[in-house]
This record gives sequence, structure tokens and C-alpha cells, in this order.
Amino acid sequence: MKAFTLFIREHIPFIVFQTALVSFILLLFWLDGFRNPNTAIYSVAMSILFTTGYLVAKFIMRRTFYTKIVEKPKQMEDALIRHVLTPEHKMTTEFTRELYRLYQREVQTLYDGQNRHMHFMNQWVHQMKTPISVIKLLLQEDEMDKKSIEQEVERIQNGLENVLVNARLETFEEDMQIERLLLRKVLQEVLNDNKRLFITNGLFPVLNVDEHLTVATDRKWIKFMLNQFITNAVKYTFEKGKKIYVNAVQQPEGLCLEIVDEGIGIPASDLHRVTKAFFTGENGRLSGESTGMGLYIASEVCEKLGHQLTITSKQGEGTTIALLFKDGEAGEQ
Repeated sequence: MKAFTLFIREHIPFIVFQTALVSFILLLFWLDGFRNPNTAIYSVAMSILFTTGYLVAKFIMRRTFYTKIVEKPKQMEDALIRHVLTPEHKMTTEFTRELYRLYQREVQTLYDGQNRHMHFMNQWVHQMKTPISVIKLLLQEDEMDKKSIEQEVERIQNGLENVLVNARLETFEEDMQIERLLLRKVLQEVLNDNKRLFITNGLFPVLNVDEHLTVATDRKWIKFMLNQFITNAVKYTFEKGKKIYVNAVQQPEGLCLEIVDEGIGIPASDLHRVTKAFFTGENGRLSGESTGMGLYIASEVCEKLGHQLTITSKQGEGTTIALLFKDGEAGEQ
């Protein structure tokens, strides 16, 4: 009944138009003097008959559609109307299905993001227990080892920074500020920030970047990425006296920044997965400190900034991380 009522309400303008048309025909007959009333009555009767027949046939054809849309849906699949016949309803149904697909994709994205965030937080909290326990033990000793405490505090600070970065990743566009930066200056700042890490591990940075080269990027996020790449290069170079090379090479596609280490390298089976969330691989298990989130966040930032990230490696020889600043983002100042 609801379907029929909706159908009538939708066609009220049509019924009013037909009534006005019949009235106009009667007016013409009246102006003509009603010389043949039977013709007028026949015209009115046929008009009513054809209009009623048209409406009945139309309702029968669209009954499924009307019945479906007057019911309250109990699940999302109820929005997918089937057995439609008219072109208008086919388009409406296709439109609804496309909306449903978009909705599913957005829900899945939110669901994945929520799962990833929960997984990350659980893993992070678990890892932060270790430095806190170490600090507690160090504080119980008679002679306080300030250097060891400082290292553990630094681990907590780095962990906190990763949490903040991961949280900001959801609103990256609001936080992004593109400007033209001197690449060598940014790299020097990053290397200085990691000076103690180099000294502790007995490694040496070699910076081969022209001082006039500039790139268009976000200062804060590019420093985060470079910090991540440098930290990884140092973390997975166990042999003292090795070097970490930072080179900038002009290519036809743009300016390519390379960070090359002489570390243990990444197994070929792990190489295509190192930027996946929570993937630690063989190297992560060796160090025992990998969260599997550093390279994942860095690759996400790279993509959002429009820089192309390439990772190549050979086990036992080292890893090269290449960051391509495309045409228009590199040049001389």
C-alpha cells in the first residue's frame, strides 16, 4: 500500500496535467457549441482509460522498485535493488551500488587504520617496557651509569616521536608546508642530530651533496624521513669503521638523493615487504628493536609528498635508499 501511495504521490503532477488537458479539450468542445456531445464524452472516457491504463502498467513495471524503497533497510545489502526494468531505475540502482562500493572502501580503510593504530600502540607499549625496566635497574645500582640511562631515555623519546608522527599521518595534508630547501643544509642538520649515534657505532658519514642544490618539500617531514633512513643505515651496519654515503645525483627525472650503507643488507625475500606496516623481517629479529613502523611511515610520507622511494639491497654488502625529487623540485639557487 505504501508503494502504491508513493507512486500516486509521485504522479500527482502528471494526473493534474492530464486533467487540465481533458478540461482544455472540453473547453474547445464548449466553445464549438457542443454540436456533438457524444464525441466529447467519448474523448473524455478514452483519455481517462488510456491515462489509467498507462499508470497501472507503469506501477506494475516499477512495483519492485517502489516496494523496495518504502521498506526500512535492515542491512546495507538491502540498498541494492534488483530486477529493475526502466532505464531511470537502472541508473539509480547503479548509482546506489557505486555509493555502496565507495562506502565499503571507506569503511575498510577506517577499519584497517584503526587496527593498524591499535596494533602499533600495543607493540609500542610492549617495547617501551624494556627501557623503563632497564632504567629502574640502573637506578638501583650504587654508581649511576648516566650514559646508559641517557641511551634508554633516548629510546623512549624516539618511540614517543614515532607515536606522534603516526598520529599526525592521518591529518598529514593539514600539517604539510612545502618550501624550497637547501638539500645539503637539511642533510647536515640530520647528520648532526645523529652524531652521537655515529660515534657510538663507530661509523662515518660521507656527505657528497652540492651546497647549491635545492628541493621543494616539507622541512619537518623530510627531516623525519632522512632521520629514519640514516638511523636504519647505522642500526644495520654492525662492523665498526664502515661509512654511510649520502649522495645527490642529477638524473633526467629529477634529483636523486641516495643513502648508501655498507651494512648487512636486506634479504631478497624481505626487500619488497620492508615498507609494509609491522614487517620486521630477518634483520628486525637480529636487532630485536625493530617495530616495523619506521620505514612504513617514511614510505607513506614519501608518497604524500610526491617523492619516489626506491630501496635496493644485497645481503652482506649493504643497502641503498634512493629518494627522487622529480622535475621542478630540484635546481640551483
